[in-house]
Amino acid sequence: MAMSRIQFQADLSLPKFIYLSPLALRRHLGVNYRTAWLVHNKIMQAMKERDGAYVLRGKVQVDAACLGGKRCGGKPGRGSENKVPIVAAVSLDDAGHPRPMKLATVATFSFAAIADWAQDSLSIGCEVISDGLACFRAVTEVGCLHQAVVVKGRHPNELPEFRWINTVLSNLKSSFSGTSHALKFDKYADRYLGAFNYRFNRRFNLAAMTERVVHAICSCDARPERVLNSAELAS
Repeated sequence: MAMSRIQFQADLSLPKFIYLSPLALRRHLGVNYRTAWLVHNKIMQAMKERDGAYVLRGKVQVDAACLGGKRCGGKPGRGSENKVPIVAAVSLDDAGHPRPMKLATVATFSFAAIADWAQDSLSIGCEVISDGLACFRAVTEVGCLHQAVVVKGRHPNELPEFRWINTVLSNLKSSFSGTSHALKFDKYADRYLGAFNYRFNRRFNLAAMTERVVHAICSCDARPERVLNSAELAS
């Protein structure tokens, strides 16, 4: 055969592939789970690396969250070994509508960690609005303006300042819970976040999604299975 079954079906169904879990991909392709996992993670890694080169500009809503559930036999709540701290940010256009966004894991919600995140994710001069979490003041270290809004005791519906970032986080959690039964957030969170980020930022031109993903995959360095399995690359 000039083209394998995986290559042939990937060419025809790539837009569908980027929304499937490895388990669903295994059924779709008729391959074993290991092969499906490899295809899935290669695509996600390419999407993550492609989107990582961009920074946010203008007005930006920012929030902190923890993703992941309790691991069997592990600690509950934020102390869970499978809980990963993340920072979510979405930029707004002049009409106040969401445009590009960035999702990334951080080591902790500390001043130094947020300063490093801001250096990679925000352009100089951004107008950042966040809740009262003290670490977000670090965005001023990279030349951004910062406005803190104390949200204690208020329902999200009472906080129009954070309407879009709350919507993004809600959609993110729904996407993960609806697609995957279990994720190793402590190891692969950045890759899953990067893939979600890529899809969100290109939602206005879905017709070009196939071409863009193929371009991202072709532009990405080789990622063999042993590399994709390493926590160092995933983080």
